[in-house]
Amino acid sequence: MAKQSKYISKTPNEQGVINWSDEENQVWSELIERQLACIEGKACDEYMAGLEKINLPLDRIPQLEEVSKVLRATTGWECAPVPALIDFDEFFRLLANKKFPVATFIRTREEFDYLQEPDIFHEIFGHCAMLTNPAFAEFTHKYGQLGLAAEKKDRVYLARLYWFTVEFGLMQTEDGLRIYGGGILSSPGETQYVYSDKPQIKPLNPIDVLRTPYRIDIMQPLYYTINAIDDLFDISKLDIMSLVEKAKELGLHEPLFPPKQKLAS
Repeated sequence: MAKQSKYISKTPNEQGVINWSDEENQVWSELIERQLACIEGKACDEYMAGLEKINLPLDRIPQLEEVSKVLRATTGWECAPVPALIDFDEFFRLLANKKFPVATFIRTREEFDYLQEPDIFHEIFGHCAMLTNPAFAEFTHKYGQLGLAAEKKDRVYLARLYWFTVEFGLMQTEDGLRIYGGGILSSPGETQYVYSDKPQIKPLNPIDVLRTPYRIDIMQPLYYTINAIDDLFDISKLDIMSLVEKAKELGLHEPLFPPKQKLAS
């Protein structure tokens, strides 16, 4: 994982409080108002129920303890303030201990529509509502435990499982396609793109997911769907590391995107 970021996370004071500027609070307010309108009728019921529970303020960035209080009461999780970028060891360690890493910075207006690294809006608005759901919370916890114990070469495969579920997961419901992945739910562009005719959408098969390459800097050409959020609980009970071994034997699927252009030196 890259160790460079132009953003610097804010450090909470002794009371755990972060002092956000008026401009930062205004950016949050505009982001959340826009995205609430964008996900209407598109986010899954579990996400909307979680959003109601965490009851995010519209006029300011929430303090992490406000969100943690609800998560502890529902699934035993809490938010953990982290620097703009953390390494995989720390990422997995936090998840394995039911602590969801939240980078304590918010994007600038120049990157209002899109930024590659996750900010507090992405982490809180995109993910924390789903962490009130027991099946989603258990899946994320198990993922952290597996990743913490895994060798570096296996973590690359596990990262794909996280990417196509927690970040970019979709669900087929009786009411049609719904979103539960935080990478989509926090992005207006990706939310609308999912409902276009551009991406491929396939039912989730764990081994297929482990074999699917992805890029973080483009709209996803492929998404995987589950049928219900409890499917994630069922996946968490599988012998995922044996599936990783099978995926390694089978090899990666052909990428559905062009290779990233290297800059001339």
